[in-house]
Amino acid sequence: MIRRLSILAAAALAATCLAGVPARADGPEQIPNGTFDTTTEPWWHTDNLTFELDGGRLCADVPGGTVNPWDAIIGINDIPLVKDETYAFGFFASATPGKVVKALVQLPVDPYTQYLAANPELSVSGNAYAYTFTSPVDLPNGQVAFQLGGSAEPWRFCLDDVSLTGGAEPEVYTPDTGPRVRVNQVAYLPEGPKNATLVTEATEALPWRLKDAHGATVAEGRTTPRGVDGSSGQNVHTIDFGAYRTAGEGYTLSADGETSRPFDIGGDAYRKLKRDALKFYYTQRSGIAIDDALRPGYGRPAGHAGVSPNRGDTAVPCRPGVCDYTLDVSGGWYDAGDHGKYVVNGGISVAQLMGEFERTKNAPAAAPVGGLDIPESGDAVPDILDEARWEQEFLLKMQRPDGMVHHKIHDENWTGLPLLPHLDPQKRELHPVSTAATLNLAATAAQAARVFAPYDTAFAARNLSAAKKAWAAATAHPGILASPSDGVGGGTYDDPDVSDEFYWAAAELYITTGEKDFRDFVLASPHHTADIWGERGFDWGHTAQLGRLDLATVPNDLPGRADVRRSVVAGAEKYLAIQNAHPYGMPYNPPTYDWGSNALVLNNMIVIAAAYDITGDLAYRDGVLRGVDYLLGRNALNQSYVTGYGEVASKNQHSRWYAHSLNADLPNPPPGTLAGGPNSGVQDPVAQAKLKGCEPQFCYIDDIEAWSTNELTINWNAPLAWISAFVADQGDGAPPAPPTCKVDYTIHGSWPQGFTTQVTIKNTGAETIDDWSLKWSFLGGQTIAHEWSAVVSQSGATVTAAGESHNRKIRPGQSVTFGFNGVAAPGANPVPDLFTLNGAACA
Repeated sequence: MIRRLSILAAAALAATCLAGVPARADGPEQIPNGTFDTTTEPWWHTDNLTFELDGGRLCADVPGGTVNPWDAIIGINDIPLVKDETYAFGFFASATPGKVVKALVQLPVDPYTQYLAANPELSVSGNAYAYTFTSPVDLPNGQVAFQLGGSAEPWRFCLDDVSLTGGAEPEVYTPDTGPRVRVNQVAYLPEGPKNATLVTEATEALPWRLKDAHGATVAEGRTTPRGVDGSSGQNVHTIDFGAYRTAGEGYTLSADGETSRPFDIGGDAYRKLKRDALKFYYTQRSGIAIDDALRPGYGRPAGHAGVSPNRGDTAVPCRPGVCDYTLDVSGGWYDAGDHGKYVVNGGISVAQLMGEFERTKNAPAAAPVGGLDIPESGDAVPDILDEARWEQEFLLKMQRPDGMVHHKIHDENWTGLPLLPHLDPQKRELHPVSTAATLNLAATAAQAARVFAPYDTAFAARNLSAAKKAWAAATAHPGILASPSDGVGGGTYDDPDVSDEFYWAAAELYITTGEKDFRDFVLASPHHTADIWGERGFDWGHTAQLGRLDLATVPNDLPGRADVRRSVVAGAEKYLAIQNAHPYGMPYNPPTYDWGSNALVLNNMIVIAAAYDITGDLAYRDGVLRGVDYLLGRNALNQSYVTGYGEVASKNQHSRWYAHSLNADLPNPPPGTLAGGPNSGVQDPVAQAKLKGCEPQFCYIDDIEAWSTNELTINWNAPLAWISAFVADQGDGAPPAPPTCKVDYTIHGSWPQGFTTQVTIKNTGAETIDDWSLKWSFLGGQTIAHEWSAVVSQSGATVTAAGESHNRKIRPGQSVTFGFNGVAAPGANPVPDLFTLNGAACA
């Protein structure tokens, strides 16, 4: 994730493609010789270009094979700028064949601060382009530059009528928000809640109509006025059409003379999104070629594999003065839209993917994730764990022999857009170790030790060893913090308080091992009993919530665990109260929106979903379903924030290789990619120019250069994948049937190599249970060695016990008992939280 807070405000507004010479403001012309009638002086160019005058235009043949936009430049220097003056900047340009170039007004020396940055798409016939920007500085020697590099093939660029004049009127950016009826543009579940928001000046209730794809009215009612929404500044009403439950496609909702964008009623879209949100990670992989057959349109060579001009990640040195060794840190996921890899961001991401898998073992109605069509598909390991392993292997490589873990690895300097990973020519550098990174590895490696134990005992043991080594190193060095100034070439990810990481790591180590030292640390931590459910949610820098959630939802024997589970429910209640008060139905409503607000919304929804898994109370499940509506279109901007989902959806997220808006040969982000979302900080120049003074929900723009509002990251897609799976698992939204069985699972004895367990199933329903089949999952690598009074099979950690001929029927009020001897695995062996009988959860 990019954190370039040093870049000054002001940049280009959207280009207006004009039919003639760009309009000029009243001020004097700042560009000497912008018409090229007889000479190209005083314009300059890089050594790989040669100027020509062609019909009164400046032209140059641009060589192919360049990597960065700045590898070929045409420019002019000594352009004065006056602070707070608004300028009109215009030019005529053509490209043969058509190309996207960068047009800049900037500081002419490092750090080349850009006051205007535009990316016009040039045609063969040529067009005129016009922009306005306001200079934030007095500058006697500004620079106008056209960056032309980054093309594989040669092409011809021509330029004319370049103009820069002061006295322009500042342009006001107004987003196109479409119809005033805001809906989830993807789908509502037939038996679930269905809500929409109407933006209107009316203060009294208004009629609404729901129409099917043929235009027939199928439901109607009246809106509920909600007043002015503080997060958008809009006067709004809400619409509840949940009573309508017929599945179908192409519904629309009409009110106050406006008709919504279309949407479906059904669950198919979420089953697809569940897969797409996870498949995002395959194309984020470093160190492996992306197979176009597995992700059509997204194939590319392996990034940072050491093939020229790429330096590779197999022997990366430290930044000068940090260390005197190199490490093989190949693999892993690229963190965001750049080529950096960060342990603290990778930590929460891989933890949530492994958590999504663990939920399938421990939560009622949680379905297996299924195949992702990745290179490892078809092995004995669930695909979601294969994908998680790609990142976890990288995290392990970042650990030093003494147990401490390097914070991050990325390019020596920032790179430009677009830039495919295999073409990145920059030196790669390891940055210093940090306590936060070390604790992230301790937590994720402890989690990996238990989830991989049934599939790869050696990898599980390697992770457990690394986790314990990291814990010991962090406790010995608790105050090694990442520097907030270490942000050249990559984000800083600095965190002044790592007590939450200590709690998270101790929780994961306790769940996996059951060891007293970790139990005692968890119980003594102030994070264990504090109200950690802040309104803004949790993220890579606030991880105590990860520990609390896993202690509540993953089986363990922690003293007072019931209180832990109650605390998660209390957090969910807090978020439900926020959601119920919000006219857009969001479980997030701080005065200003944070960087990556969409992920924070999703993480609050994970707390609500966990409360549903714990209690079975439909109010929590419905809270998650209503929260999804915001991300998929029921918001002030009337757009989906997930690429490929919804009639109007984000598609220009900040990325160096999903950069279609900069290079037509490159794709937009793959379907299922989450945009960061509204960010009141608007730290990038594009956002600062267009969104200054924005109401929180309007602090977003779908522009590839708007990195503070529109980046993609691995830690934002992780909660999207988790929540998408949760919603997909709800089927059509019908409430589950009440339990008709009760299970007692008693471990009668254990020894270093094994344990003996007795299981009793009681029929608490009114009907006879015939041919019963009971399922549960072990925490880790435990296996069945011998059973009696049941037929037992096992796949991974999941065990299935079926009745024999003499006990296959269980009449109402009666019970059957069976038992088994188990083979122990390293670590804890708690009683499972979840038992399902013939597919339905038991009490």
